[in-house]
Amino acid sequence: MTGLSDSFQRPINYLRISVTDRCNLRCIYCMPAAGIRLMSHEDILSYEEIYTIAEAAAELGIKKIRITGGEPLVRLGLSKLIQMLARIKEIDDISLTTNGILLAQYAAELKAAGLQRVNVSLDTLKPERFKYITRGGNLDDVLEGIEAAKSVGLNPVKINFVVMSGVNDDELLDFAAKTIDEVWHVRFIEHMPFGENTNASSFVPVEKMRQSLAALGKLEPVSFKGNGPAKYFRLPQANGTIGFITPVSEHFCFQCNRLRLTADGKLRPCLLSEAEIDLRQPLRSGISSAKLRRLIKKAAASKPRQHHLAEGQIPQGRSFSQVGG
Repeated sequence: MTGLSDSFQRPINYLRISVTDRCNLRCIYCMPAAGIRLMSHEDILSYEEIYTIAEAAAELGIKKIRITGGEPLVRLGLSKLIQMLARIKEIDDISLTTNGILLAQYAAELKAAGLQRVNVSLDTLKPERFKYITRGGNLDDVLEGIEAAKSVGLNPVKINFVVMSGVNDDELLDFAAKTIDEVWHVRFIEHMPFGENTNASSFVPVEKMRQSLAALGKLEPVSFKGNGPAKYFRLPQANGTIGFITPVSEHFCFQCNRLRLTADGKLRPCLLSEAEIDLRQPLRSGISSAKLRRLIKKAAASKPRQHHLAEGQIPQGRSFSQVGG
């Protein structure tokens, strides 16, 4: 088996798989208030089709898979897909990104199926603010989900916090303190313009985040397991970690190692590019394994050098929730 790489010699070993465009929340930075036009059941890849693509990708060098949505836990029988993916011998890491609303209900089942760890999106610790950001969600559901994931061994549980000026940037210290008091692993993420969500006034650069955290002590760099671009640190006396993800101020395109599979079967080489390669129709037309692998290689080869947010090029075709983040 040979490794998969793009035309800039970046190794590609990580596949993010969106299993649905549906979500039980309407977060202000992710989805329009009215929601989105949902894909039909026939347009969504079956678990068997997802498995076929993942198996072909693994034969090319994909070793790590993350399940995303929309909200992946709203799709029935997700544990069945986890079980299927866990049988692919080349895959050594299967993880999930969730909003946590249903996590307490499914954590044990997912762990038993072969899921190894979870990332939970959580942008505030204030119940009323949570309802505002998510347009109606219940904070307690997420906190229960986090504890359930920890209790069944889906570790490390990472908390994804999208920092927005004037919305939740006053809570950085509260989240950072939890890395000391409760061994949380928190990742602060720069708010990224995408689709209709292009409000530049909400952007908080990582340097300003770090300045806000200085009151808690010096951040020391640490190594921490992960497939993504976060840079991790630890506060004095903390067992948990603080990560920073900086897609805007300090982009990490030069080390990007991923492809994205949308719920309707499009392979997307770059989150911030509209370019996609359709795998669904070839699959349903009986494509051979060899030809499927060639399409995956074509997608990898078409991966751009970097995004162009700095030049004002913002993807408009799909909402953030439709490409799995």
